[in-house]
Order: sequence, then structure tokens, then C-alpha cells
Amino acid sequence: MPVFIATYTGPAGQSRSLTVKAADPSQARKLLRRRGIRAEELKPASENTRGNESGSSRLLSFELNKLFEKPPGVKEKAVFASKLAALVDAGVPIVRSLDLMASQQKLPMFQRALTKVSLDVNEGVALGTAIRQWPKVFDELSIAMVEAGEAGGVLDEALKRLAKLLEENAKLQNQIKGALGYPVAVLVIAILVFLGMTIFLIPTFAGIFEDLGAELPAFTQLLVNLSDLLRSSVALYAAGALLLTIWLIGRYYATHNGRRVIDRLLLKLPLFGELILMTATAQFCRIFSSLTRAGVPILQAMEISSQTAGNAIISDAILTSRSMVQEGILLSTALIRQKVLPDMALNMLAIGEETGEMDRMLSKVADFYEDEVGAMVKALTSMLEPAMIVVVGGIVGSILLAMYLPMFTVFDQIQ
Repeated sequence: MPVFIATYTGPAGQSRSLTVKAADPSQARKLLRRRGIRAEELKPASENTRGNESGSSRLLSFELNKLFEKPPGVKEKAVFASKLAALVDAGVPIVRSLDLMASQQKLPMFQRALTKVSLDVNEGVALGTAIRQWPKVFDELSIAMVEAGEAGGVLDEALKRLAKLLEENAKLQNQIKGALGYPVAVLVIAILVFLGMTIFLIPTFAGIFEDLGAELPAFTQLLVNLSDLLRSSVALYAAGALLLTIWLIGRYYATHNGRRVIDRLLLKLPLFGELILMTATAQFCRIFSSLTRAGVPILQAMEISSQTAGNAIISDAILTSRSMVQEGILLSTALIRQKVLPDMALNMLAIGEETGEMDRMLSKVADFYEDEVGAMVKALTSMLEPAMIVVVGGIVGSILLAMYLPMFTVFDQIQ
């Protein structure tokens, strides 16, 4: 079917263009009018792309820009789901709603995806099927919720649940980032201060003490030797080796076995291991509860929940339990056999299965562990802040001590 490129004026007065498939220009204009768009210019796609080197260069530039486009994050997806739910609930046609969302979208990849999804839906494709063609924009969780809402005729309710779920996930992620962001930033600053003083400040004072003929104390001599080492070619080789090691660890972590090994070690870390486990438990309970409440089959809900666990060990445990559930074993029994999730969560899940309110019980478990994560984040932050201050003070104090010790030796010689 021929493809036409329509140029029209957007809500804010800006010029926009989109593609539409139709048998002829008149049908293309009819399709556009159904979506509330009045085309100012309509050309066949072949005519628009035929031409010269400037057109080819623009196409190449467009393809290069696509490589560096940023996919939407959890926050952007939550805002999209919330706005789309409000529009659908207000009775706005889904195609018109998608067009409005596309016109308001600032991320190029997200805008292009919504425009194409709108065209597909306008041609009779289901919304869930249309968004499945954009895996970089819509994850399995969003797709499953939309498909369940369409199947049950409650798309607006499904989108509201999806928006709430994504907002809660974003809030949980921000809590973790907030807990780790401050100490990491302080540690980086402390390392940079130490390197700057060691490389640039210590050699200056060392030259002064050498001219005075002062004998350097052992601690000062140690820092002088370290300064010489950092300013030599050995430091470059060491930095290269460190970067190579980090790259190799990243490549190893990208493999399934490597991720299992590293994620297992992370779960055994003091304090942080417990924080990772509670975060993964909260995410699993929240997502699984929302999916089953929306009408997603339990096996599909478990598969999607495993993808969002954030830890390979917990993800594999959920997938293994999924296979056991498929054989007729209760979900709580299957998860208990994996010995990964906390006992409290598993006991609540078993009670939910017995009473027939599993989704409601898991929602309460998610609330509990999200509160626990918040409290633990505050506790970690309160402990790490003074620790980082002590580290920075120790680094600066050590440099100053190394500088002042030779002065005492010089004063003794003068006396």
C-alpha cells in the first residue's frame, strides 16, 4: 500500500509531518480527518525521498541521531500512562489521545513510537500489539497491562494501575539512588583531592625541604615516593589496567553465569545485601500483584516479574518456581523451595493463596518492604554521612601532617 507524508500545523502552531498508508491521496486525507488532522500538504513518500545528495545527507544524519536517542525512563512511562488513562477515561478516542501524547512528547524516540502506534491503531491493530513493536520504549510490564486492559474492556483502569505501579517503582529506585549518590559523590571528591594534593602539592614542599637539607620522616617520605609513582608512566599503566579490569568485569557481568556469580556476592554484602533483597522482594510483590489483579495469567505474570527483579539469583528463583507452578505446585510452595525470598513474604503469600486474596496480600507485603527499604535507606545515609566526613578529613589531615612533620625537624636543627 502506498505511503504518503502529510504536513500539518500542530496545536502549538509548529509545523509537523507524519506518514500514513492509503490507497490514494483522497483516502489518506480521510484517514487524517478522522484523527482530527487537516493536511496542508500531502506527498507520496517516494517523491519526498527522491532527490539529491542533501536528502541523502539528511537521511544519514537522521539515522545517526536515532543511534544516540535516549529511551524513556520509568518516570516518562508513568506520566504517559497517567495522561493516556485520563484521556481514555474522559471519552477521547484512543487514536486522538495518542496523537495528543505524541505532540506533547519531548523525547524523539518516544514521539516517533507514539506516532507509529497511532497509525497502527487507526488501521485496526490492537493497542497492545502496536506497542509490542517498540521494545525499547514499552517494556513487557506495560505491554501486559495494556493487553489485559483491552481484553477486559477496562483499558483506562489498567493504565491507571500501570501509572501507579511505575510511579512506585520510580520512587523506590530514587530512594536507592539517593542513599548511594551522596557517599559515592563524596568518595570521588575525596579521591580527587588526595590525587591533586599528592601529585601537585607534595613535590613542591619536598623540593623546599630538600633545599633546606631536612631529613624527611618516614610518613612524609612514603607520600613523596607515592607522588613520584603517580607522576611516572607506571601510573598510566596502572590506570589502563584498572579500566581494562572494569571493562572485563562488565563483559563478564553481561553473561548469564557472570551475572549470577556477581549478584550472589552482592546479596551477601553486609547491609547492602539485605537492602537489595528487600528491594527485589518489594518489586516482585508489587508487580506480580498488579498484573494478576489486572487479569494477566499467573505464568505470564511470573515471567514478567522475574524480568524486573533486578537480581539474577532472585530472577532465576522466580522462573524456576514458574516451571513448578506449571506442573501444579502452589506458588508459595515453589518459592519456599528456592530459599531466596524472605520468610515473611512467603508466609503472607501462602495465606493469600489459602484465602483467595493473593494479589491483595502481596500488595500489603510490597507496602511493608517498601517502608522497610525507606527506613533502611535513611539509616544507611545517616551512617555514611559522618563516615564520609571522617574519610575526607583523614585524607586532608594526612597530607597536612606529612607536610608539617619535616618542619619540626628543621626547627630542631635551627635551635
